[in-house]
Amino acid sequence: MELKRVVITGLGALTPIGNNISNYWRSLVEGVSGAANITHFNAGKFKTRFACEIKGFDPLLYFDRKELRKYDDYTIYGLVSADEAIKDSGLKLDDIEKSSVGVIWGSGIGGIKTFSYEVGEYIRGGENPRFNPFFIPKMIADIAAGIISIKYGFQGPNFATVSACASSSHAIIDAFNYIRLGKASVFVCGGSEASVHPAGVGGFNALKALSTNNDHPKKASRPFDLNRDGFVLGEGSGALILEDYSHAVARNAKIYGEVVGGGMSADAHHITAPHPEGKGAVIVMTNALSDAKINPSDIDYINVHGTSTPLGDVSEMKAIHSVFREHVYSLSISSTKSMTGHLLGAAGAIESIACILALNDGVVPPTINLSHLDPGLDKRVNYTANVAQNKELKYALCNTFGFGGHNASIVFKKMEN
Repeated sequence: MELKRVVITGLGALTPIGNNISNYWRSLVEGVSGAANITHFNAGKFKTRFACEIKGFDPLLYFDRKELRKYDDYTIYGLVSADEAIKDSGLKLDDIEKSSVGVIWGSGIGGIKTFSYEVGEYIRGGENPRFNPFFIPKMIADIAAGIISIKYGFQGPNFATVSACASSSHAIIDAFNYIRLGKASVFVCGGSEASVHPAGVGGFNALKALSTNNDHPKKASRPFDLNRDGFVLGEGSGALILEDYSHAVARNAKIYGEVVGGGMSADAHHITAPHPEGKGAVIVMTNALSDAKINPSDIDYINVHGTSTPLGDVSEMKAIHSVFREHVYSLSISSTKSMTGHLLGAAGAIESIACILALNDGVVPPTINLSHLDPGLDKRVNYTANVAQNKELKYALCNTFGFGGHNASIVFKKMEN
């Protein structure tokens, strides 16, 4: 069976450094940090009092008040980025065969704000406590996928991927596989997260996973740096339109690039910590390259998982050295989480978008806040420290690794004329 080619024809983003694709990409290239003191709630009692929140976003510009009452923030974010991607794709919704369009959407946590609020309201409810009838459909992690399909009438495959920080990367890989197997012509895929909330911050603080650099939040997300002390929590959404190449050409769609490979693996090691030698990461990158039918030496840029945790950055770089060997010194490597923070289940989507735009523009976004390289890391590697770099790119690899040992890697290719 000959597999179909899969291309990207639409992009959408709602991020801490830009509420649409153009602003997001501009901020990445300029090295803008999205970290600031938390405004969503009073964080004074927490060890971490800052995050990468979305800024200047008014949901009433997109939804009426009645509709908003039905959605958790993670679904709102997903709907906004999906709408941007659909419009960007130029799909004519009145003409397209809706049963051939699917939605696969990832979220690591789903409606944590709704869950916390409704349980709290029930506990405070006195003699006759009750739950809101929208509690369950607002909270569950699959509902964003369902709402996107309902809004546009898409009747193809529709489900959610939940694999912690790898969730939206798994959504993209699943969509890629469904299209190349001929199961659908178009997919809306990606992910969203809205975890800047007392439960999110408190829970990750309890794990000692978050940076506590409250005096300098914009400097707190510092992958590869000796002084990194944990990740910075982020929120937002990223959406991609994947499409059968022949379908895209037939409608004269603009094409951003091609998905050529996807890899998946498990660390099978620990519930939160990566394998110290990056064994699962080695497997997933090797699988992705094999699926793409390319050699390690073909990759030009890696958008690393790079969360700014002491263990994670080192283990990922060990894995990269193991897979790419001497070619590692020709690679460009960067962690855009240094700017966006860690969007958990949405990370893979916005970082895949960064890879796609890097291929298009020939620009590698930087790893900001890299002042003193961890002496355990190889200083000969190009970490794209602090300033974006111009470079002709053909292939990019995007890594995402999640709690539970879930690993995903995606290979993107620049579209050739």
